Amino acid sequence: MRKLKLGKRSARMGSALAVGLLMVSGLTATSASAAPSSANASPELGVRFYPDGDGQCDGPTNPPERWVTAPDWSTAIRLDTDNRAGGCQLAFGIYDPSNSLAGLTATYTWEPEPGSDESQCQNGGAHSIPIKPFKTFGDNIRVDTDGRAGWCNLTFTLSGRSDVGLDVQFYGDGGADAGGQCKNYRPKDTYDTAYEGHSVTVSDDTDGRAGGCYLSLRLNRLF
Repeated sequence: MRKLKLGKRSARMGSALAVGLLMVSGLTATSASAAPSSANASPELGVRFYPDGDGQCDGPTNPPERWVTAPDWSTAIRLDTDNRAGGCQLAFGIYDPSNSLAGLTATYTWEPEPGSDESQCQNGGAHSIPIKPFKTFGDNIRVDTDGRAGWCNLTFTLSGRSDVGLDVQFYGDGGADAGGQCKNYRPKDTYDTAYEGHSVTVSDDTDGRAGGCYLSLRLNRLF
């Protein structure tokens, strides 16, 4: 009798264990099937833009970091630094979860026009646009152009891949184009493309004059 009772208890425990295993197996399978795959995910372009003083930096500043899936355009930011206190912090990044941009190198260079007051173009030099399987940004540059002499040049450069381009829209409002505040501008809804062997430079000279400069970017396949 003791052996029979023990056998029934073992059977019940075995059945419970089997059910438990089935439940765990089912949860694991469900979780695995529900997990998003990044194998074919498109790259995303990120722009980080926010003011560090009086509101001279219009656009997607809240939240200050915006990502857009290629080949869509980033939300335009508006640079209108003048003699008010503060300036604009600006940086870029590329999120590439599927490694579809392997081999590509991208940079943005921030530097004063020769003869300009360099303090308008802070944290200058060449900065890498990180291309990573997680969302991150390169170094901030600081835009603080005003009534001081000269202006700042922002140059986008791509290398390592001939099939990828970075489209750049840069235009003004309120007479800023005609007034020379948005140098190297193109008419609204047109753009220039940075690609291997061809960089694109836009130049900001906003000051106390009316208007400001808009910048929008798009990561795109060339062929």
